[in-house]
Amino acid sequence: MLPRTEIDGRPPTADELLAPALFNYGHVTVMQIRAKLVRGLDLHLARLDSANRELFGEPLDPERVRRHIRHALLDTSDATVRVSVFRGASVAVMVTVRPPADAATTPQSLRTFAYQRPAPHIKHTGTFGQLFYRDLARRDGFDDALLLTSSGHVIETSIANLLCHDGDTFVWPNAPALPGTTMQLLRRAGMLAERRPIRCSDLPSYRAVFVTNSHGIAPVGRVDGLRIPLNAGITEVVTGLYESIPWEPI
Repeated sequence: MLPRTEIDGRPPTADELLAPALFNYGHVTVMQIRAKLVRGLDLHLARLDSANRELFGEPLDPERVRRHIRHALLDTSDATVRVSVFRGASVAVMVTVRPPADAATTPQSLRTFAYQRPAPHIKHTGTFGQLFYRDLARRDGFDDALLLTSSGHVIETSIANLLCHDGDTFVWPNAPALPGTTMQLLRRAGMLAERRPIRCSDLPSYRAVFVTNSHGIAPVGRVDGLRIPLNAGITEVVTGLYESIPWEPI
């Protein structure tokens, strides 16, 4: 039955859960599993290893991570898998298996907030700010929060990168955001894109805007009170690129 959590390949004891419960210091990656296959496994493993070196001063064996994911999945074929790494007596790998999640099929609405994640290049466990602003956005009827710099430039949403298209090319915000795995997979699939500073007020001038994360790609239809154009042709191009990305075994 899901959700299911293991630490280092076994059900956790209460004592083992104390470190992640009491000390919000660690790093994570989240992936979608279908038929026990995943997109961009090497990117997830590289993310974990890089963050582990930066936070804990030691590498993280990718085969150890793969082994723990396979063990936690058991006979589950389709799932959302979150790998969390923290340090108790030593560095521990916690794998949580939850039901699968797909990208939204309806245009997303975003509410803006001036907030920048600390150490934004790391997908870390310090998510209070993201969740706080996401929940404020949802209370006001929006799907997610769009985070801005103090100067009003777009960074990312609480859980996704923002991708724009100006009619000629794709554009990522030139801001201190997490380099998402879907962002990197689209580049690997051949998507040419530029990085530019993007103000929130610029967004309606783009032909299309999307959110991208491990769930996939979804169009954005509104930011605050601004209507964002929807473009079926551009949507078909970017989703086609994403669907061309191969799945690989864990």
